[in-house]
Amino acid sequence: MQLLILVLNREEKLEEVLTFFLEEGVSGATILESEGMGRFLTQEVPIFAGFRDLFAPARPFNRTILSVVPDHMVDHLAEGLGKILGGWEKRGQGVLFTVPVGRTWGVPTE
Repeated sequence: MQLLILVLNREEKLEEVLTFFLEEGVSGATILESEGMGRFLTQEVPIFAGFRDLFAPARPFNRTILSVVPDHMVDHLAEGLGKILGGWEKRGQGVLFTVPVGRTWGVPTE
């Protein structure tokens, strides 16, 4: 099992991402409102406000999606999410990574 973590910069793609998850058999995910470090520093910490122009135009907020998925699904999900977001090589779409999950409670297994 893997904890799949998607930091989705393009909030307008959230519904499409969740629909894709359901179609692929991912039956649960947690969605968190989040914001990036660059935006926070330049907007909320006065000493860094002068650095706004150095950062790429940031979206005000993003969503972080967490889901525990079987190992065999990770590559397929990464490929499908990449297509939805226009490719992983494009900056500003989002970030996807996984973390191994040793044990789970309350998570349906196959």
